Amino acid sequence: MPKEKISIKIYLAIIAAGVMSFCGILIETAMNITFPTVMKEFQVSTDIVQWLTTAYLLVIATIVPISSFLKRKFSNKILFIVANLLFIVGTTLAIFAPSFIFLLVGRIIQGIGTGISLPLMFNIILEQAPREKLGSMMGLGSLITAIAPALGPTFGGVLLTTLGWRYIFIFILPILIISLIIGISTISSQHVSENVRFDVLSFLFIGLTFFGLIYGISNISKVDLVSPSVLGSLIIGLASLTCFVVRSKGLKNPLLDLSVFKSSSFTHHALNAFLFLVCMLGISFLIPNYIQIVNRESAFTAGLLVLPGASLGAILSPVAGKVLDKVGSFKPLCGGTIVAIIGMLGFSLLGRSLNLIQIVLLFVIYFAGLSFVMGNTMTTGLKGLSQKQVPSGNAIFNTIQQFAGAVGTSVVSTIVSAAQGNSTGTSYITRTAFGSQYSFFFLLFLLLICLLSLFSLKFRKEI
Repeated sequence: MPKEKISIKIYLAIIAAGVMSFCGILIETAMNITFPTVMKEFQVSTDIVQWLTTAYLLVIATIVPISSFLKRKFSNKILFIVANLLFIVGTTLAIFAPSFIFLLVGRIIQGIGTGISLPLMFNIILEQAPREKLGSMMGLGSLITAIAPALGPTFGGVLLTTLGWRYIFIFILPILIISLIIGISTISSQHVSENVRFDVLSFLFIGLTFFGLIYGISNISKVDLVSPSVLGSLIIGLASLTCFVVRSKGLKNPLLDLSVFKSSSFTHHALNAFLFLVCMLGISFLIPNYIQIVNRESAFTAGLLVLPGASLGAILSPVAGKVLDKVGSFKPLCGGTIVAIIGMLGFSLLGRSLNLIQIVLLFVIYFAGLSFVMGNTMTTGLKGLSQKQVPSGNAIFNTIQQFAGAVGTSVVSTIVSAAQGNSTGTSYITRTAFGSQYSFFFLLFLLLICLLSLFSLKFRKEI
């Protein structure tokens, strides 16, 4: 039986939708480098400028969970056009922002567009890709989104030092317009709208959940754990999450179908995806700071040094998907985790005195391993769901990505900050190296949990 071929139109549709996700992630990682310049230009403090990222992530985290509802209500083409136009409006506003508040509003509008677009690409793949090529196509989707954080710091650093921070948005604008033209021509408009009601109360609970959790976790390294900013926010987040779960169980058509967690395989892979993302984003925070503080190199040099590993990890994503299609899930997931563990073990053992060559080599090994688990974990987790449950499963995986970003950076920064603030008579550089090493060991522990989870699924024949 000949394998079903994938048309060029489907490839273009995936790329058009993926470009928005790519641009959203690229801007997020590129903007972090511009904060000192933006603070000086608009005369705002560090706490204020951080909202350019925090507000953006909060909006995405609130929009992504309702993507399964939007999928049932509207066609992929309508969702794509709305998301793209919102992104273009937000980008244009950021380019011409005369004050900080206009820039912040532009970032929030971009966040709405990104929140709609993130699950859209994977929904197109899950709907239109042949079953035997699902891993390869999900790998392609992972490549589009994974290469953005690899390029972001370098992209932002180059433009900031040569043309100015506004050119980050200026360069993105024509790319968005081209993707809009391609998407209108290739994304299917066929859709049977379901008569489902939008539950405003559930949406409010989602918003409060992620505001509380992300805001609380992001403040752990800045203020006391028992402060209102941390403990108070976390209580609000957890209480809202509980209300959302209870509310969803009582609705015939909830915004997010939580019955997907009845699948042991899906639950294990969702947890693994969260831990893998914490590990990926945690190391992406640690290494650039280590290079700048411990090795005393510039931010631009730090961006260049992490580029080979992050780029290789992104490029290998489609290869990892093809391997999954040929040999099944367990071998690439287990093998990739073990390779990532080897890289993290190297960071952990050498963490007090890493030189630049060691950093580059271990970073390459680490991301090569992660490339075989990131997209494949999502693909395997969704395979066990019914067609009706897939949009909700996809929404959950994309929501996990946003939440893991806040957790990964906050936890490792807290560990490093605690070591830096420990008055032991050692230098700030030495204390930073110690804190980084503790963080490496923490991330190594999370990877070992993932490996045990995979063997547990294999033992129960669920993978």
